[in-house]
Amino acid sequence: MFQSIDPKNIAENVFSLIGDQWMLITAGTEKGCNTMTASWGGLGVLWGAPAATCYIRPQRYTKEFLDREEYFTLCFFDEQWRKALSLCGSKSGREVDKIKECGFTVRTAACGAPYFEQARLVLVCRKRFVQPMDPQRMPEEIKEKWYPGKDYHTMYIGEIVEAYSKA
Repeated sequence: MFQSIDPKNIAENVFSLIGDQWMLITAGTEKGCNTMTASWGGLGVLWGAPAATCYIRPQRYTKEFLDREEYFTLCFFDEQWRKALSLCGSKSGREVDKIKECGFTVRTAACGAPYFEQARLVLVCRKRFVQPMDPQRMPEEIKEKWYPGKDYHTMYIGEIVEAYSKA
């Protein structure tokens, strides 16, 4: 059962939480949403509020949902869900019903943003800023290593408006 928490009370190491354990970025509605695995992002404070940053490449199906919706969620899971997270990072929602294939149950936050019952930590974010990354402002070695296809990420910053943790 989830309990509402203050984002300031998240005691986990956010570098490990995002970079090692991964997260699912999800947007849409209860009836139609898409999700993707991410290991790039951040948590902090921006404009006087708790905030989350995530990055999505232009070809990702989830990007269409994030661009359309006002809210999105970040879900974090126990290790037993690693295989499902791998699937969500390697398959497109255009071709596979990832949510069904992973056995996830969609729930919705008060704002209507979808998240998953199987998560252990959920951050509900209101989209506050969106900006494509400008390759002119990147070091050449970054572009060469991470963007050989020139598919530069779009940065999304969301104000964390709700947070849930498993009791």
